Amino acid sequence: MRLFCVFLLALLDSKGAALVLDAGRSHFSSNSCRKCERPSNYRRQNNSLQMVLREPDLGFTIKRKEISDTSTIGTLKVPSVGIGTISWSSSSLRKIENENVKELISTACNADAAFFDTAERYGGNMKAALGLGWGETEKLTKRYIDEAIRENGLPRLKPVVATKFTPSPWRTTAKSVVEACEQSIQRLGVDKIDLYQLHMPDIVQPLSAFGLESTKDEIYWDGLAECYERGLVSNVGVCNYGPTLVTRCHEALAKRGIPLASNQIGYSLIGRHSGSQETLDTCNALGIKVMAFFPFAMGLLTGKYSTETNSNLQTKNTSLTANKKTSLEVRDLKKYIEGDGESLPKGGIEPLIKVLNTIAIRRNKTIAQIALNYIVCKGAIPIPGARTSEQVTDNIGAMGWRLSPTEVAMLELEADGLGIGFEGAGFKRTSEKFVGYGVEKWQLN
Repeated sequence: MRLFCVFLLALLDSKGAALVLDAGRSHFSSNSCRKCERPSNYRRQNNSLQMVLREPDLGFTIKRKEISDTSTIGTLKVPSVGIGTISWSSSSLRKIENENVKELISTACNADAAFFDTAERYGGNMKAALGLGWGETEKLTKRYIDEAIRENGLPRLKPVVATKFTPSPWRTTAKSVVEACEQSIQRLGVDKIDLYQLHMPDIVQPLSAFGLESTKDEIYWDGLAECYERGLVSNVGVCNYGPTLVTRCHEALAKRGIPLASNQIGYSLIGRHSGSQETLDTCNALGIKVMAFFPFAMGLLTGKYSTETNSNLQTKNTSLTANKKTSLEVRDLKKYIEGDGESLPKGGIEPLIKVLNTIAIRRNKTIAQIALNYIVCKGAIPIPGARTSEQVTDNIGAMGWRLSPTEVAMLELEADGLGIGFEGAGFKRTSEKFVGYGVEKWQLN
């Protein structure tokens, strides 16, 4: 049945799609001669078909149509791929500095791709883990945006910074949201925050085991509204809200004449389960922009952990341990890479990586760029974390073009055929958070 669907999708592609079959798996490619893209031919090598790209000899120069690749979040115009800052922290215990972050921000500003998603609690070292690095990433972001503008001038597309309020048991009033917002304003060095978000539902309930649970979500919505009405923020958003909660928040803010601009959730090609796709659909219907964290499924969808050799993939081959993964993260990610024959099929996500790679070769893109562009095609803004300017440069390559509807369908068909959903690895999870006394969970319902 899947094979029949594959051929049917190919025949329906108005742009002339064809298929290459390798060992019983379906792999999308193009065998057309389009004016706007390279044609593809094939040769047999090592008992499999290999794609060879050649420029068409048409006797004239083709002018490719460029896509102005920006998206709208409330009143903001932002690049269609953002930059996550969760791993940023100062390399010094005494100063706010990090040369890698400086270079990264400069690269993003120069490329009109400066949309940074941060939070008051973000930081990648032990200080943040112990609660000592509060606001450090916000300060880093402010410092190096200022330096980039001072050295290179203001970009054509204004840099945008989104930050977040962290729900906590001791933050019990709307005023606490306003006060936290004012502190973020000071750290970011702005008069008004571009996008201010609630980091998650009010799940931190240390006394719930004793029947003393009291959620403060509606109180926090009032706090967002006060920030907006006082002119402290230009737009407000939430994170990790499912269809029901995001609709309630949308309606509560609308009663005060305030639009809910965004909702940030875990979403990727293998992360559309457990309410994520339903949440995206609901937000799209309500005019709420979805921002997608874990767009690479913690690196799985970049191909860098693939069991294939580096020469066969449009990526840079890198081991798990070389990417600063913890032992718990390595253990969990290996399940997706190799499969266990029980909860995950043997071979893991390798069949999907092959399809991603086929499309990547055809389009002269990296596997990571295909994974990001898929999310853009679904109407969301991916927020991949980045540590280096090289990563930002590669992510920028996901903009300015779009996958065809058939390519999107092919990717989803292969991903759904795996029968798995990405949940995260180690303590980094799509729907739960380690909060000191234990793990609290939420559902996108």
